[in-house]
Formats: sequence, C-alpha cells, structure tokens
Amino acid sequence: MKKVLILSSSPRRGGNSDTLCDEFRRGAEEAGHDVEKIFLRDKRVNYCTGCSTCSRDGKPCPQRDDAAEIIAKMIAADTIVMATPVYFYTMSAQMKTLINRCCGLYTRMNDKEFCFLVTAADEDRHALMRTIDTFQGFLDCLTNPRIRGVVYGTGVWHVGEIKDKPAMQEAYELGCSL
Repeated sequence: MKKVLILSSSPRRGGNSDTLCDEFRRGAEEAGHDVEKIFLRDKRVNYCTGCSTCSRDGKPCPQRDDAAEIIAKMIAADTIVMATPVYFYTMSAQMKTLINRCCGLYTRMNDKEFCFLVTAADEDRHALMRTIDTFQGFLDCLTNPRIRGVVYGTGVWHVGEIKDKPAMQEAYELGCSL
C-alpha cells in the first residue's frame, strides 16, 4: 500500500482538473492505496518572500499559513499527484506558489513517484508540454524522482467538459496502476 497525496490546484471545485483528481483517487483507492486529496483553494499558501530563513538558516518558514502542513505531507507521501488547469500554457498560480514554497524542504522529497494531471482548452497535447516542463523543473531539483504518468485533458474549458473525454479513464487507470 502506498501513501498517495493528490494536490488539486483548480480554482474551481469540481473543475476539469479537479474532476480528474477524483477519478485518479477512485482508481488508487480501489487498488488499496491510502489516498489524501488537498484542494489548494481551501488552503492559504502565501508567496515565498525570499527571506532565506528556510534555505540558508535551516529554520522553519516564518510565514503562518498552510504551506508547512502541505509540504510535510508531500515529504511523507510515496506518490505525489499534481493536478492543474493550464492557463496561458502553464500551471495555475496556486500550484506554482506551492512549488516555490518547497524551497527549504525540497531536499527531503527523495525517491518520490509523481503523476501529473493537466487540463486545457487547447486540443493539442503538445501545447501542454510547457506545463510539464515546468513540473520537470521542480523534479530536476529533487533526488531520484520518477514520473509515473501524465494525463492530458485537452479540449476542455468549462466545468464538466472533461466528463466525456478519454482523460477520465486514463486518470482512473493511472490511479489503479500504482
């Protein structure tokens, strides 16, 4: 049994990327894994201020928000699922803000599996590669990360448009395959 953490950065509860999270979760739970989903919109994660308290001094971030709790769960997880809608060909601000806050503790995120769930109005999967490249930039700073899978939900904009797309089955199957 793996400990799976899903980070949904959709600004819309039940949005297309958030719906993919639920399908992934269904598959992972059916496969017997311990799954927790965090909806970033429900959390307060401030921007990194670049104060270096965490990176230079090795002390906890002085900001009093939910980032430390989320990052601790990332460190404890075996598999981290990062889901985002794609706006202007990159990840949501909510996801990028969380990634930036990992600065002080990213060196403790070793040997993790990652799955990426991305949705966009664009029909072309290639157009989403900048988003995956941005996730890869985060992984390039980690020790021995492994990308387990990527689900591309293309051609979706308005809430619910993902429900008839192959990405739904792909997210479920990726969750089952852990």
